[in-house]
Amino acid sequence: MPLITDYAAHNEEVRQVWEAFHAGHPTRTPMILGISAQFTLMHPGANPQGFSYGQYMDDPETMLQHQLARAYWIRHEAPQDAEMGMPNDWRIYPDGQNIYEAGWLGAHVVIADDGPPFAETALTEETKWSILERGIPDAFEGYWAEWNMERYEYFRRRCDEGLEFHGKPVVADPPCGLGTDGPFTVAYQLRGATELCTDIYADPEYFHALMGLVTEGAISRMKALRRFLGQPEESRAWGFADDAIQMLSIPTYLEHILPYHRRLTDEFGADGPNGIHLCGDTTHLFRTIRDELKVNSFDTGFPVDFGWLRKELGPDVTIKGGIPCSLLRYGSPDDIDAETERIMNTGVREGGKFMFSEGNNVAPYTPLANLEAMYLACKKYGAY
Repeated sequence: MPLITDYAAHNEEVRQVWEAFHAGHPTRTPMILGISAQFTLMHPGANPQGFSYGQYMDDPETMLQHQLARAYWIRHEAPQDAEMGMPNDWRIYPDGQNIYEAGWLGAHVVIADDGPPFAETALTEETKWSILERGIPDAFEGYWAEWNMERYEYFRRRCDEGLEFHGKPVVADPPCGLGTDGPFTVAYQLRGATELCTDIYADPEYFHALMGLVTEGAISRMKALRRFLGQPEESRAWGFADDAIQMLSIPTYLEHILPYHRRLTDEFGADGPNGIHLCGDTTHLFRTIRDELKVNSFDTGFPVDFGWLRKELGPDVTIKGGIPCSLLRYGSPDDIDAETERIMNTGVREGGKFMFSEGNNVAPYTPLANLEAMYLACKKYGAY
């Protein structure tokens, strides 16, 4: 039996927890889970049709059907401080995974049945200037741009026809491409991690030309999609990611990456407060990012020293993170309980701005019993 069955009582508790958290007077640390299609496609209970990754990425109706099954499973099985049970409506969207942006810029994307798609390194030493010669793609032309819009229009059409799931209406959310995985991360998908890091010092002219193209491409694409959706082109607060910067020292980041991050935040988050998602351990850069980019919310990966990080950033910055996804996947419920207690007692909760989560994204085949143990431990050790 699922841990939570009284959804009305749970949802009222969650409402109170978040209300207190946002008011700056938390009653306990809230917990949320990152559960992507990578988890649910490999979970029989969340994928009753047995869809493969290839089917999910290639066929819009399969993507639609799995997103509905995924949402139903999460809302009825995965305990967290989010609304559970039946929603007012279901949401579907074109899921570009972590390859849409690189694919849009010209990377070759490999789609297999047994795992998530990935972008193959495309720019060799002989061909690396070709992407600069092509220039920034049109936001609506090319394979991946058309893939995106075809699914968006397909989902909208199905919803306009009165699509329902378990008696509730289905609503189409905007297409992907309105955010960015980060210029350094996208550049290394195109060029390769070793090659790109070497370019910083061996061919700085090329490195900055590529970074400029990726950054300006993201800006032009996001603005074009905002115009298409009738949204304002400008925003004053924003959130983005750039996982690959974990490889860089502070001096390298300041000199070679920060100007491109600042270009993005000047365009979309000039006033702040901004947020950033960074997998891995990028905590050595957090203070710089906080001060230079008006970031006051960090979504962390692992390994992270939460006690040190709270001292480094102070009590006014929101930190999200928690149990390493490997421990959550392979540990026992007792292991999860002990690690939750340890994290809660590091001092990271000082100031009340800590959100407990996995670090980062629930891995395929993670036992539901461990997610339940995590939620129970959060309630037990996260009370203020």
